[in-house]
Amino acid sequence: MHRLRFSLLITMLTASPTLWAQELPKNLPAETAKPDAEPKAERSVTHHTLRMGGAPLAYTATAGTFILRDSKSEPWARMGYTAYMKDGTDSASRPITFAFNGGPGSSSIWLHMGVLGPKRVVTPNAEFTPPAPYRMVDNEDSLLDVSDLVMIDPVGTGFSSALSKGKDKDFCGVDPDIESVSRFIAQFTGEAGRWNSPKYLLGESYGTTRGAAIADYTQSNLGLAFNGVVLVSVAMDLESIFVSPGNERPYPFFLPTFTAVAAYHHALPAEPDDLNALLIEARAFAMGPYQSALLKGDRLTDAELDAIAQKMHAFTGLSADYIKAARLRVNPNAFRQELLRAKGLTVGRIDARYTGPNQNPQAEGAPWDPHGSAVGGAFTAAFMDYLHKDLKFGDGKDYQVSGQGIFQAWDFKHKVGAATQPMVNTTPDLTHALLTNPHLRVLVLNGLTDLATPFLATEYTMDHLNLPPAYRAHIEQKYFESGHMMYLHEPELKQMKNELAGFIKKTMHH
Repeated sequence: MHRLRFSLLITMLTASPTLWAQELPKNLPAETAKPDAEPKAERSVTHHTLRMGGAPLAYTATAGTFILRDSKSEPWARMGYTAYMKDGTDSASRPITFAFNGGPGSSSIWLHMGVLGPKRVVTPNAEFTPPAPYRMVDNEDSLLDVSDLVMIDPVGTGFSSALSKGKDKDFCGVDPDIESVSRFIAQFTGEAGRWNSPKYLLGESYGTTRGAAIADYTQSNLGLAFNGVVLVSVAMDLESIFVSPGNERPYPFFLPTFTAVAAYHHALPAEPDDLNALLIEARAFAMGPYQSALLKGDRLTDAELDAIAQKMHAFTGLSADYIKAARLRVNPNAFRQELLRAKGLTVGRIDARYTGPNQNPQAEGAPWDPHGSAVGGAFTAAFMDYLHKDLKFGDGKDYQVSGQGIFQAWDFKHKVGAATQPMVNTTPDLTHALLTNPHLRVLVLNGLTDLATPFLATEYTMDHLNLPPAYRAHIEQKYFESGHMMYLHEPELKQMKNELAGFIKKTMHH
């Protein structure tokens, strides 16, 4: 979002001089003295108390920029981050979680201000947030009671940028992004004295593309193994979710999500008594008769076309005539425009519970994502206010919430062994990480109304890791009745926190 573009196609720090001299908290990177010609890390250290469950939790926040070194130990990039460390803990037993959003081209404000950090911006459920003043509250569902936290902004986002003779565009690709974020994690771990801490990785949307590969890269190249990886709104196999000419794989994967979205908006021809039971049927239809019909291509008979279109009507609420005119190939952008067209509404992509006025009623596909407009302003304003006032950082600097032009410039090729994929699929990376670290565990979180990273595509991805039977139990999937950013729905924010806390507690020691 945030993410491929605003998350998926979006599935959308430098310090106050008066604070540079403050004493750094224990277990955080100390600034290394370097010649004046070399770039210097900057940071602001502040101390806070968060009330969780009625009890105070004292913590130290560090907002800053870190000088990242390349494989030759030369300054490579300035990486912006915000770190939160609970006071009075033993770093050897205290977990630390590294987290990022996706895009590619997104900063980490969404996870930071939506679920993980000590402060949270409040937005109404599935509705547009009114303009400022926005409401920011202590986040009682923060991860801080169970894990220290490092929010990472990849190069080109936040305050992160290339150094030396490099340019930000040098980092605009799958593999340089994996290497740079991996090196940041390892170098930060070393300078913070956290090599022996239980370590976790959490990525959302394209952050799961990145995260699956980082889990393998750090382990294979830098000697850093994770206890657990959390994949939120999965986008590891991009060909399975990017509809493009000649690629028909995504159509069946989106169908059960269409069912969940249509059910939410009461747009199905028959109201389901049991949504989960209906989604089981929708999965079976999508991967069976629907996929078979698509595989037949032009050999599909008129009778078969009619039969499949009628079934799709039952599962999506779209008219059989519309489905037949599309030759069964209804892409998610068209679905978002068509589902509530008669009501003059377009449904969201990142979370299809959100709706907004249809800005171009004659358009074939949705011209905008109401979800982005509903929450983007609130997150941006709340984070900027928090950054400057609470974290006391970033004055005179421009923070890039979404890096300009990064998605458009991104090189989606990915090298796996001796082969180069034309469109990234990091399932082989995750497989290798799991097989070479048998203690690694993976938690997958899916949103049922997510039209960026549909849950059936994620299930397919996890079913195609080619793992021995004993390893399949190392992956668990959880489901939420909202979208890509499931934590925007307050009951599911609490569910997400419980899932994360439980996962960390059971994977700290095997």
